[in-house]
Amino acid sequence: MEVIFSLVVGIFFAAAVYLMLSKKIIRILLGIVLLGNAVNMLIFTTGRLTPAIPPIIPGGADVLPLGTANPLPQALILTAIVISFSFFCFLLVLTYRAYQDLGTDDSAEMRVAEPMDDPLPPSGY
Repeated sequence: MEVIFSLVVGIFFAAAVYLMLSKKIIRILLGIVLLGNAVNMLIFTTGRLTPAIPPIIPGGADVLPLGTANPLPQALILTAIVISFSFFCFLLVLTYRAYQDLGTDDSAEMRVAEPMDDPLPPSGY
């Protein structure tokens, strides 16, 4: 089961990098979301996948039984989901506002600070 999850994580990472190398801002945002999901799945996979035994310490015991999943990665993922969703919402609003101001979602056309017609800065001092 972990092998399948590992392959899915690799596919998610590859697709995220492919999307983030695009010129369109929306594709870059989708790549960031996919990268966050890939990292969450990677953390989840490292905590062992065992559907049979829940990560609960039984009464009278001090430690988890053998073969249970590690609950720490699961708690970390819950926190990471909330953070990544809020980060995505912030970037989405920022992108929409930039689109309103500039009229484009192409990152090459958004170079207001670097106009194409300006001369190059001096090369020597």
